[in-house]
Amino acid sequence: MQVIKSVWDFIQMQILGMKWLNDLIGSGLTALGLDTSNRWIGSIQFFVYDVIKITLLLCFLIYFISYIQSYFPPERSKKILGRFHGIGANVAAALLGTVTPFCSCSSIPLFIGFTSAGLPLGVTFSFLISSPMVDLGSLVLLMSIFGAKVAVIYVVVGLIIAVIGGTLIEKLHMEKHVESFILTAGSVDIESPDLTRKDRLVYAKEQMLSTFKKVLPYILIGVGIGAIIHNWIPEGWVSTALGSNNPFGVILATLIGVPMYADIFGTIPIAEALFAKGAQLGVILSFMMAVTTLSLPSMIMLRKAVKPKLLALFIAICTIEIIIVGYLFNAFQALIV
Repeated sequence: MQVIKSVWDFIQMQILGMKWLNDLIGSGLTALGLDTSNRWIGSIQFFVYDVIKITLLLCFLIYFISYIQSYFPPERSKKILGRFHGIGANVAAALLGTVTPFCSCSSIPLFIGFTSAGLPLGVTFSFLISSPMVDLGSLVLLMSIFGAKVAVIYVVVGLIIAVIGGTLIEKLHMEKHVESFILTAGSVDIESPDLTRKDRLVYAKEQMLSTFKKVLPYILIGVGIGAIIHNWIPEGWVSTALGSNNPFGVILATLIGVPMYADIFGTIPIAEALFAKGAQLGVILSFMMAVTTLSLPSMIMLRKAVKPKLLALFIAICTIEIIIVGYLFNAFQALIV
């Protein structure tokens, strides 16, 4: 058992966490005569390390996930979801979201396509919630910071939120609150051409480059904010605002996260820095969920497809669920960290 634990610790620390890279950058800065205990130099070390680490992991993950995604074009995904009924369809849609786009804005066109194709509204909303909130990439990157237990629980809870949220919308029969052009658009059922393995590898490469270019600005912004938090904001401030002494920390983090726009990869370095400063786990994860699921730009895009009442219901359901999850993570933090 100890051997297995040692192997896993090595994987988490050195392969996923790339602690060797942080040590290497620190040694390089020291060799240049720079003091890594200095705030400015420490910020540079944090920034360079996190950007390189996230870039390496992200490119590998996007390539791998895009290769898998090549087997699930929209037409095939629609047929797969069409085979399920009831809550099983919501579960299938939530799971499908784990291998699809990395941010809510890129998920919305698929949501519109699925809705136009006649899939139940609750099923399409389960997909819309799951897609930006949980994916294979977030699982691996969260493992590199918080460990496997937290990462797996985050993904499972995210899927539960997606299933419950979609089911509630389905039960409330909100179809009349979808814009008419979506309901009357229909869909052209065209079979996707069979791709060779070479075609899939080329597709994966193109998706990796395209997605990375899109998310790079958010990575840089997120890591920059993380570096500021890590090296410049006093630990006492973070503990006071987001620690266990503030019972409203989860609500505050969720409300702060909603108007922001980033994807899961841009929020992870911020989460890493907040966690190191003493913020509670539930507060951090609520912030991440709110940013990735309810960002203002994605809500503006979604408003083009649904009417205000349905949009408000979607926001309310997701916000309440995220806050509840945040408090649950806080309550059980000692058991899972």
